[in-house]
Amino acid sequence: MRTIFHIIHHYVQDVCYHPSVQYFSNQGMQLLSLPHVKAQTGVKHFGRPPDHPSNNSWTIINKSEYEKRSKHSSFHFHPLFLLVSIIPFAAIAFYAGVTIRILMVTKLRNSRNGSTTPELNLNISHGKMDWKNEKQLPPPTVIPGKEVPFTTYTFKHFPIAAKATRTTYTMHIDPTVHKKEVEGKADCNNDKNNTEEDGDGRNEVDDLYLPAGQHLLVDIKNVDPIFLNSEERLAEAMIQLVDESKLTLLSYHCHGLIPVGVSCAGVLLESHVAFHTWPTEGVISMDLFTCGSGKLIPTLPRIQQLFGVKAANEDADDPMMMWSHKLRGFRKGFVPEGEYNHRLNPLDADLGSEILGFHDFDIKKPLVSAAETDYQMVDVYEVLDSNQRRLSDYYKSLEDDGSYESLHPEFFAPDHILLLDGIIQSTRYGDAPYHESIVHPAMITHPNPKRVAVIGGGEGATVREILKHSTLEKVVMIEIDGGVVNLSTKYLPEWQDCSSIAHHDGCAEWCFDDERADLRVEDALAYFNDNFGSSSSISKSADEHDETDAQEQFDVLIMDCLDPNDDHPFAKVLYTDDGYVTSLYDALTEGGILVVQVGEAVNSRSPSDENGSFENRSTMIKMLDEIGFKSIHIYEEPHCEFGAPWTTLIAFKDVDTRKRWYRSSAAVELDLSRRILPTKDGKTSLRYFDGATMKSYQMPSRAFEDNYCRKQDKPEECAEKVRFGNGEEVNVSSAYSPVFERHFA
Repeated sequence: MRTIFHIIHHYVQDVCYHPSVQYFSNQGMQLLSLPHVKAQTGVKHFGRPPDHPSNNSWTIINKSEYEKRSKHSSFHFHPLFLLVSIIPFAAIAFYAGVTIRILMVTKLRNSRNGSTTPELNLNISHGKMDWKNEKQLPPPTVIPGKEVPFTTYTFKHFPIAAKATRTTYTMHIDPTVHKKEVEGKADCNNDKNNTEEDGDGRNEVDDLYLPAGQHLLVDIKNVDPIFLNSEERLAEAMIQLVDESKLTLLSYHCHGLIPVGVSCAGVLLESHVAFHTWPTEGVISMDLFTCGSGKLIPTLPRIQQLFGVKAANEDADDPMMMWSHKLRGFRKGFVPEGEYNHRLNPLDADLGSEILGFHDFDIKKPLVSAAETDYQMVDVYEVLDSNQRRLSDYYKSLEDDGSYESLHPEFFAPDHILLLDGIIQSTRYGDAPYHESIVHPAMITHPNPKRVAVIGGGEGATVREILKHSTLEKVVMIEIDGGVVNLSTKYLPEWQDCSSIAHHDGCAEWCFDDERADLRVEDALAYFNDNFGSSSSISKSADEHDETDAQEQFDVLIMDCLDPNDDHPFAKVLYTDDGYVTSLYDALTEGGILVVQVGEAVNSRSPSDENGSFENRSTMIKMLDEIGFKSIHIYEEPHCEFGAPWTTLIAFKDVDTRKRWYRSSAAVELDLSRRILPTKDGKTSLRYFDGATMKSYQMPSRAFEDNYCRKQDKPEECAEKVRFGNGEEVNVSSAYSPVFERHFA
């Protein structure tokens, strides 16, 4: 190749100076060798051909002249020569690339679709290629009765798409398809999803204009690779999902990628839906964002059905889905004053932050999703957190192979979580620590508890724990929401299971069927005000009042309902209504004990309850003191699975009962062995509580002492010289004093 260029060069140039080629003859392309010249002249010769017009003879130059001329020598190519040289090579490269691409795409389509080769339309225009399947994807549809607003469409295609994709589709909605169906129906309501109100009193039409929305992120693995590489099937699944979710798909755009994979993005009236697939790995990732108030969580089972397509081979694993849901944008400040309260939105509570917002749970399945009772919304979730338990261990626990996991499946099962209005109420792994800690400290402190009342406790576990005491004659549970009881019976059966306890002759496998249990679905405030309030006392004679008290008063009363810091009108009444709190005091026997769950424990930097978010807790403690309780105590349980240590308040109506609170752990253990009914195999029915646990409850934490002393009117016992001892007498002005308990009790 190099020799050819040299010949052409010397053909178009009059003289060439080159260290290895000294002479060219224009007529005969004669090459004269250097030895031949030297033999004739004895010097280095360079010159023009003999017939050169400026010199008909050969010119001999010396070495110095040669070097001088060499410095100024250069190549000069004619433009026609360049054009003739380049065009053939460019044409060969272009058509080679086209041929290779056709062969590659045809092979990919054959491997995807079997032996059938689809027809391809190849359009070459100005060096750009547009690959299109003759089969078109399905167009977006309009839900009958739903009007599509006027929209404009703007787009931009980039050249890179032709190089990275094998197919490209853009489909648009046709708003005229259902025009005839909506004509003449101007008086009809729009689709329910457009007009129904959400929990904040707003409807979806209003929410479309708020800078806020819901974002659902979904990942599914072990999906059929053929499905993941089919634009048609994926588009059909997307349109079906959008229609069933009562959303409006304005347009969508899909690319089939090279070598495999599909990316699609759909523009919704409410926002967008998009997904990308990895057929080789069997994975699809999707996100769905809407700015309406329609709930997205109920669409999850349908998403798994539509997009979690199992591969056809027999040994294929079942598709597995991970997902998360988040509230996006801004609500507060963008709705009319007082219209949005995040505490009243379950998705803004524990449900959103502790469950829905986590994406890496190996199992996250709603057993009950947003079930509406007459009073609240109920959710039950099955969750397996990979940070606490391994999915492989759970699967192994389901086998019958004699392994440790299969012999102890209760240690590896997914957690079950009950939420009311988005607030966690109980969990499978926090069940025993929470319910045993709220029941047994008071029951074992009372010398002989026969009659017990429970306010709330709809899941049934509080009653279950009370029924374990042999001294019990009757437990009355007053729960306003029978829907919670029924849902718990169906989806949380172990919370109400008393089958393993060796009860008396009247025992039952189901706790509420025990002859000692009395379930009353009614308002607890009305129950206690009617039976023990001041109005009931006034309407009865003295003899009738004494007889009623003796028959109906309770030895232990447990309030297991809303948290004191819940921003709910009913919660405020439960903790701060003077008439109701007084009726609780009157409902207790002289040695009676009141137990109240009072929410999350304080920490070392918490403000005083009266100046913080637990004002209701502070108010209730003050009221209990004023009503006449002789001693009030607070203790913490850190293993309730609520994300923070949980606090229980216990109030004693007389001092003698309170003295039993400080017994040794050995004395408590002895009492438990005598009092607690064993299981059928003779073992204790307590899974968490024992004498040592009781000992840990007897002393309030330093955080509660500091919190108590941060009151605006600092109690006298909070002075350092008193707290840390100098022999001075201590004056305690309240039945509740963590300082006195920690330093002088």
